[in-house]
Amino acid sequence: VALYKSVPTRLLSRAWGRLNQVELPTWLRKPVYSLYIWTFGVNMKEAAVEDLHHYRNLSEFFRRKLKPQARPVCCLHSVISPSDGKILNFGQVKNCEVEQVKGVTYSLESFLGPRICTEELHFSQAPSGNSFQQQLVTKEGNELFHCVIYLAPGDYHCFHSPTDWRVSHRRHFPGSLMSVNPGVARWIKELFCHNERVVLRGDWKHGFFSLTAVGATNVGSIRIYFDQDLHTNSPSYSKGSYNDFSFISNNNKEGISMRKGEHLGEFNLGSTIVLIFEAPKDFKFHLKAGQKIRFGEALGSL
Repeated sequence: VALYKSVPTRLLSRAWGRLNQVELPTWLRKPVYSLYIWTFGVNMKEAAVEDLHHYRNLSEFFRRKLKPQARPVCCLHSVISPSDGKILNFGQVKNCEVEQVKGVTYSLESFLGPRICTEELHFSQAPSGNSFQQQLVTKEGNELFHCVIYLAPGDYHCFHSPTDWRVSHRRHFPGSLMSVNPGVARWIKELFCHNERVVLRGDWKHGFFSLTAVGATNVGSIRIYFDQDLHTNSPSYSKGSYNDFSFISNNNKEGISMRKGEHLGEFNLGSTIVLIFEAPKDFKFHLKAGQKIRFGEALGSL
């Protein structure tokens, strides 16, 4: 593990990103993309543009858009999958820890970071002995839930809003860019806390809601469409550092309103999305660990 952590994954990821942006000659595009499609099982019939010659470089191909009706959004359930991928874990958050894969956990507070100024009022009202987990829950009788979705290299790389909610704050942790493949996640405890990630926090009708995009090797680029100030995988960073940005201002006191299914952001290649949210105790997931899921399908409901 120590040897793997010493690999310069950020440098390699930036180099890979530069390579991905090199324009390919038209004659080379089809064989290169066809090899990728065959290797990772990409379904190009769902792509808005099926012609491989249309994509000037690998980066454009990774970020390909889907046909409008390829992913119908489920209207019957309150929370949908924000992306294509594989369900690694889900359930209630217990003892201030979240499972990244079965049996391997990470600290909730380390992952999300300390409280933010807009939460001060709520935290000041909570009893001093309350845990970080309990302090995130704003309504009596509610619990904290989580869901981890792994995006493989062949998956659709955009992600969307999983519910109707308001984004009030963004926290960016520069960090390592180790692989988040489930096999690696099994032997590196708190992998998600080591890696670069972008935490979007806000609220929905039941209280606290957060979506975190976790970077990985060759996925230094995390883009949030409404956040032009976000820049990921910078050449240098301080270990354990983070920077905050508030979407609440004098002119915009509501933050950023997102509708269920609305475009939210994108990765290059593949990565992981972690949802952590508050809901009534009778919230039920409609999932099985290890199952494949597509954007728009139900995650759970009341």
